[in-house]
Amino acid sequence: MKRRSDNTTGALDEALERLHATGPERLGRLTNHAPMAVEALAARGQAGAVHRWLDLYGPKLEEFPAPVEPVTEANRAAALGDPRRAADWIAYFGRRIAEQPWRDVLAQWWPRLLPGLYGGSTHPVIRVGHAVRTLEERGATGPRLSELAHGLGYWAARHHPLTGVTVLPGTHRTAADSLDAVPPIANRADGGFPARLARVERLPAWAAAVNDPEEARRGLVELVRAATHRYATHGHGDETMLVHAATAPNAVLRALPALPRTLWAPSLHAAWTASAAITAMYAPDEPVAYAPPGTITAEEVFERAVVHGDEHVIKLTDTALDVGDERALAAALRAVELSEPLS
Repeated sequence: MKRRSDNTTGALDEALERLHATGPERLGRLTNHAPMAVEALAARGQAGAVHRWLDLYGPKLEEFPAPVEPVTEANRAAALGDPRRAADWIAYFGRRIAEQPWRDVLAQWWPRLLPGLYGGSTHPVIRVGHAVRTLEERGATGPRLSELAHGLGYWAARHHPLTGVTVLPGTHRTAADSLDAVPPIANRADGGFPARLARVERLPAWAAAVNDPEEARRGLVELVRAATHRYATHGHGDETMLVHAATAPNAVLRALPALPRTLWAPSLHAAWTASAAITAMYAPDEPVAYAPPGTITAEEVFERAVVHGDEHVIKLTDTALDVGDERALAAALRAVELSEPLS
């Protein structure tokens, strides 16, 4: 193994190289969160913690899955949404990104994958969002391009549309009000993400008429803020799964700079559906009172998340720092309070 570097570029790239020998899932259904968490650590100035954290998380990782059959232009439609084909899809995107600029590959495949954003508990799009942030902000390296291929391949393998949902008419003007208006699914205590997703039948309309790219970007910012704020008072409905109501739309928001503007409005619509569906699946019966974070800085909140170590806490705190206000910091601290530490 290469000598570990203390700088952000070295630490992240070395971590990604370690992780690309592992699969996108474990136990046949649980997501490998390490690529997302280490990217967040590096992006927030905690490069020195990347390998220490990864050593703790390492026992959860499984070997990279065996390939089945190469994905080609002729058979890709049949392979879409087949989780057995994860290795085949990752190899396919690895080839495409080696042949074309990564932004071109992303722009071509984003509208194909967007309808299936809901598969894998939204983790594939979240992984892609982390990969795009690093490529956009810190430049392309081999491991970072490979990480995008892994994220896109995981998304294609877990591609799962949400169908049969009735859009409820309403006059809710804000994302926060619309999330408050989401009706809960039946039997919220029963089943995992796929089973609950199948019971999502009704969701409020919000931002459905938005077609302007800049308005769509502003809508995504609003949605991420609203879902993050809501975690501060509703996160106890499910301390882990409700994280994704904020981190999934934030992943979409992070991808926008690399996407054609014509894709921004469809991205907002898909992100809203994901956030609203997760709210329907896991929201508690009643909120708790809002607890202000007190005199604590954003950097101190992230340090608490790093010490805590849980991957969802780290990712929600990363999103909370994007939102950047007091209530978002309170949401991150609530995640620290509710979640089991990594040990």
